[in-house]
Amino acid sequence: MVMPERVRTAHLAVGGLYAPKARGDVAGQDLRWTTGTAGVEPVLVCSRDGFRPRGWSDLVATEVAYDEASGIEDTLATVRALHPEVRWRPIRAPSADALLARVDDDTVPCAVATSIDAALARNTYLGIEVEFPIGPRRDLAWAVGARFAALAADLDVWLARRRGDGTLGRLAERYLAPPDDVGRPDASAFLERVRQDLASWKPVFFAGHDASGVDWRLLAAIAYQESRWDPAATSETGVRGFMQLTEETARHLGVADRLDPRGSVVAAARYLADLKSRLPPRIAEPDRTWMGLAAYNIGLGHLEDARVLAQKDGGNPDLWRDVRRALPLLALPEYYEKAKLGYARGGMPVAFVDRVRAYYDVLLRTQDAHGPRLRAGAPAR
Repeated sequence: MVMPERVRTAHLAVGGLYAPKARGDVAGQDLRWTTGTAGVEPVLVCSRDGFRPRGWSDLVATEVAYDEASGIEDTLATVRALHPEVRWRPIRAPSADALLARVDDDTVPCAVATSIDAALARNTYLGIEVEFPIGPRRDLAWAVGARFAALAADLDVWLARRRGDGTLGRLAERYLAPPDDVGRPDASAFLERVRQDLASWKPVFFAGHDASGVDWRLLAAIAYQESRWDPAATSETGVRGFMQLTEETARHLGVADRLDPRGSVVAAARYLADLKSRLPPRIAEPDRTWMGLAAYNIGLGHLEDARVLAQKDGGNPDLWRDVRRALPLLALPEYYEKAKLGYARGGMPVAFVDRVRAYYDVLLRTQDAHGPRLRAGAPAR
């Protein structure tokens, strides 16, 4: 790709750019590349309902779609030259999601995508499956004009610092690493409920959003995890309603009728916003939201015990990924006997947050925001 003259006035290009194997100036591109911010590889994605190829020999005369402007054109050109037996079909797709949607609805049997795009789409497009990598691993990186060598060096220093303080890891975990998969049957049931029932419940979740600033899609994800959007749901332990509130929690939140969906959602939204506000100010999003969800499930005291454990174990108490590892330890005597609040079933909030995140991810990809994208107490995306 030769940079057009009108683009050469820019100093820096970021976002979805794959660096070549050789750093520095690249023939025909007049670019310098920074160190990588994340690693990806091109993969073959096929329909789960069709045949499952194990290698190229299974793809003779099979149509494989690819985006002509995917950013990995050089890798694709090499693969296409090596495997002319495949029926390669170029498609100008507006996004990786649009390309994978064609596999999901059986418009094409297979397609090429990056490992990140394929992983992020798994909870939304249930009819796809990653088969095998088709090329070498590549780095997502930033590019600067070849004449800006000093800028490239400064950027590498800055990226190294952000890698060292955990910023890059936190951003990659949020934006590039998908939440844990929900089981395919469960995800299918969730998507069916989204299609059939979500529209009728949106006013309830919008009310919670307006009262608290918490994204309505996150509230919908919590409610689905808690009750499958059943306002009459009752558990064996006596929690009831849309948000599965205990009697004590309902009294604390001022909820007179736990079976009233609107009242319970608004109260739960305000409760989650309050929990987040009580966390140390230095905890940034999205970790602040995930820890708020954990506290919603297990309480701020046990969450704080887990944060202390994370720090003692050499982790960062302000990062969810480190606190997530520490929470299950609260069920072990050698840990809970030293914790301020003692024993806790720490695996429960981990599972709760993981599943809420998975449902939330689907809703973020399929449902529009309500009102301003960011408000006080709203999770970053």
